[in-house]
Amino acid sequence: MVTPRTLLFLSFQLYQMFSYILDYLPGPHNNLFIETDAIKAFVAEEVKLHQASLDPSAPQDFIDCFLSKMQEEKDNPKSHFHMTNLITSTFDLFIGGTETTSTTTRYGLLLLLKYPKIQEKVQEEIDRVVGRSRRPCVADRTQMPYTDAVVHEIQRFITLIPMSLPHAVTKDVHFRDYVIPKGTTVFPLLSTALYDSKEFPNPTEFNPGHFLNQNGTFRKSEFFIPFSAGKRICPGEGLARMEIFLFLTAILQNFTLKPVVSPEELSITPTLSGTGNVPPYYQLCAIPR
Repeated sequence: MVTPRTLLFLSFQLYQMFSYILDYLPGPHNNLFIETDAIKAFVAEEVKLHQASLDPSAPQDFIDCFLSKMQEEKDNPKSHFHMTNLITSTFDLFIGGTETTSTTTRYGLLLLLKYPKIQEKVQEEIDRVVGRSRRPCVADRTQMPYTDAVVHEIQRFITLIPMSLPHAVTKDVHFRDYVIPKGTTVFPLLSTALYDSKEFPNPTEFNPGHFLNQNGTFRKSEFFIPFSAGKRICPGEGLARMEIFLFLTAILQNFTLKPVVSPEELSITPTLSGTGNVPPYYQLCAIPR
């Protein structure tokens, strides 16, 4: 069944590719601008609150730092630190760092429900390295190769943004037997690397072993590019990887996740695969450990 949300996502993707046409057509894609304006209005109100309590000597977050820089460069007419850029930058961070991380975590929990043995191994490593007396921290990741491999495999397997986001070449590019003219919009197909069968044997299978050496240590891969590739890679990569690791380890430290149906009945096929891969709806039981 095609849901309204699916139609909305498809409309957004079509708008991204055929904006000149869809500008003149009615449909749910027009809601995008209404929602965008609402979020920007929310950001603008947050900026006002930050302006009222700003202490340049002790900035609390990104907005405080940006406001301080605005004050420093208030006499520079060419400065990029102005209110429009502050609201737009905060909006980009809010959207790019919220939806993607939450969807990855939601998809990751589904995969752990589907493969309970993998969940058990992660919990064993958490108990051994972190224990129960404190919360997991980022520094634990280097001591937890299996958990780190599971997080990487989640991101590889779900290929959250399979075509990445649109980029444009800044000059004429000679690629194999083709010339890509300056200004051409290009979509780097991340899925071709994340599902490369030579780098990741049986790439359609969810297997943390794709990121483990034979001795159990973590194995890095140049084909792991869920955050895009090149100089315009996602600036929030480090933050997102940290958040996903902490969310999953904190949950599994305190709870064992059980599906309400048998694991064999769970579908892990995206309900929508377009600009992003959206996991299917599911229910779970979180049983305190």
